[in-house]
Amino acid sequence: MKTRILGQNLEVSAMGFGCMGMSFAYGGLDQQHAIRIIHQALDHGINFFDSAEVYGPFENEKLIARAIQGRNENIRIATKFGFKIDQTKQGVEQICGVDSRPTHIREVVEASLRRLGVEKIDLLYQHRVDPNVPIEDVVGTMADLIKEGKVLHLGLCEISAQTLRKAHAIHPITAVQSEYSLWTRQPEQQILPVCKELNIGFVPYSPLGRGFLTGHLDTTQLSDTDFRTSLPRFQQQAVQHNQQLLAQCQDIAANNQCSLAQLALAWMLNKHSHLVPIPGIRKAEHLMDNIAAVDVSLSTTDIAQLDEIFQEKHVYGQRYNQQDLDLIDA
Repeated sequence: MKTRILGQNLEVSAMGFGCMGMSFAYGGLDQQHAIRIIHQALDHGINFFDSAEVYGPFENEKLIARAIQGRNENIRIATKFGFKIDQTKQGVEQICGVDSRPTHIREVVEASLRRLGVEKIDLLYQHRVDPNVPIEDVVGTMADLIKEGKVLHLGLCEISAQTLRKAHAIHPITAVQSEYSLWTRQPEQQILPVCKELNIGFVPYSPLGRGFLTGHLDTTQLSDTDFRTSLPRFQQQAVQHNQQLLAQCQDIAANNQCSLAQLALAWMLNKHSHLVPIPGIRKAEHLMDNIAAVDVSLSTTDIAQLDEIFQEKHVYGQRYNQQDLDLIDA
């Protein structure tokens, strides 16, 4: 597996592994099956795993801890703080807003270290900006955790360019994580250029458009527990429109002897050298498909054609519902 550098010196596999879907948002997954897939990823050189306390909540970090126990690979784990999680009267954990108060950051980091079974968190992200806490206070607290030996690198999620500059002035930011794919191109406007300017890595989540860009997703078969059913882009009218865009990519994929999923991943890997995608993986065959994308070389003509097909104005439907969009630092 090829490697890439995020920020100054965080070396990770060129293809990461988004673990969220193993415990959250897409319906249940047998935990032993999930562990086997993580082991297979490790066996093929993937060493960069992305989690968060809110995935589960909490269960995703525990799953990763079980999967990496006893493994000797140079494993890099990213996790996140930033949401407030309370228990309902029925004892169910529930997300109820954002919380990046310094005391809360410390509480979350200590709990994540215990759940993951590690001494240090390789990459700690703020999951969403808290409008009630200045970014200077957030990054200052994160920097203190580095001094204390509990965290190695800092990251921010769904951040604006302006806030990123403020944060980076307090302490070097290693990576920014935002949604980015053929059909979600907003980071190209400001965030990606600023990341390149400041030598900050970029980690796109949902690089396969939550499965849509693989060409194999049947949205009519999504379960009631699958959060995609609430997203504007996964409503029938939007799906039908966007499938026409995806169909235009078939010839490009065929000419490069790759799948649509590999094409979507290769597109971003070929465009940006400081970028490491973290596609979600729930099946072994998808894992192998993703790994192969690292070696797909696209021409500048291929990239330009894909850019044209999936211009933002051509894509139908917002990527989130309004409630979730309101959490993004625009």
